[in-house]
Parts: sequence; C-alpha cells; structure tokens
Amino acid sequence: MIFAYCDEASNETIKLKGELYKHLIKARRAVVNDEIVLKKLDDVESYYHYTIKSIEPRFAVLVLQRCSTCSTKTSSTSLHVGWCQIDPKSVESVLGSLNELGVDKITFITCERSQKNFKIQKSRLEKILINSNQQCGRDTFMKFDYASSLLSFIENNPDSTLFDFSENVCNDFSGIKTFIVGCEGGFTQNERNFLKQLKVYKLDTKTVLRSQSAVLGICSKILL
Repeated sequence: MIFAYCDEASNETIKLKGELYKHLIKARRAVVNDEIVLKKLDDVESYYHYTIKSIEPRFAVLVLQRCSTCSTKTSSTSLHVGWCQIDPKSVESVLGSLNELGVDKITFITCERSQKNFKIQKSRLEKILINSNQQCGRDTFMKFDYASSLLSFIENNPDSTLFDFSENVCNDFSGIKTFIVGCEGGFTQNERNFLKQLKVYKLDTKTVLRSQSAVLGICSKILL
C-alpha cells in the first residue's frame, strides 16, 4: 500500500479506528514509529506523513510529521475506452488493472446486443478505484460516463478506433486516444453500417477474446 485514504488526514493527531486500523495494524502489521502516508479523497495535491505513536487493542494514535506534494502517477496518454455494456462483474474483474495502467475514462455504451438487465453500479466501481489507488499510488480517479447508443458515442467521439473482427491487424497503437470494444455477440448489421466510418482493426491473436480481455489487452498495448 502506497497510501491510505482518510477523512481526517491533515489533522495534527489522528485516532485511527475501524477498517483502516484493522488493515494497517492487524493485516499489514504496522508497529510504533512506522510511517503511514494518508490522503484525502478530494485532495489530489497532498500526502500527509504520520508516525504511529501508540497502538491500543482497538485504535492507534498517529502524529503528523510533514506534508508533501503528490507527483501524479498516471500515464502521459489520456486514454478513453468506449465499452459496450457487459456483465458488471466482468468489468469489475479488470477495473483495478485498467486503473493501474492509467486509463483516464470509460464510457459504458448501450448497444443493440447489450444485456439490458445488467446495470452498472457506479458506487461499486468507485470503491474498487479507491482500493486500487491506495495499492498502486495513482493520485487521480478514473472518470465514468454513459452513452445511450453507439451512434451517440461516435457523434461525440468521431475519431474513435474500433476493435472488432477485421482483416486489418493493428500493429501501431500510438495515436489511439479513444477506442471501442463490443459486447458479447458483437455488433448488429444496423450498427456495422455506421461503424464503417471508423478505422477498424483486430488484435493479432488466434483466439477469440472476451470483451474484458480485449479491453485490457488494448489498454496495455497503448499505455505500457
């Protein structure tokens, strides 16, 4: 863990209790005089460095030593993923990895073959991002948006690149700022008619990738 989010960060003294106490003291076995770095959720700029003064059975006392300025740990490439809606559990399974890679934004798109009974719960995704940031040291939060159709997404993002079944293998990922990946079942003929206006590529793989595998693979190619 690089840092931990805490609402009381910046206070001269903190009485650490609850889940954060259990994680830092019980699970990670922090001891007296260890340094603990805390951040506020709404403060991108600052790290607060504390030392553990004392540890009791149900709480620990932290004392502020100094404050430092964050160096934002995100990719220099601002990558936007247009992701046709799939099972939220599949999204959640790779979200932490996408966050570590530095994905800037995901827009969830309702396409014609999306499973309409699935609903993205933003609060669940945000919780994953909080845990991921603490582990990887990312200072900023990934953004989420929603598009009611592929057409509306393309109208707002006309320079998108589409990854689909194609004869064109993508060998150069530089310059891709926004890309689209479909859901299980792919695109309908109606959707393919207006998707023709985009640059369409496939990944150089002999297997058929799940939607979440394709998103993770493409993001890795672009950001690493």
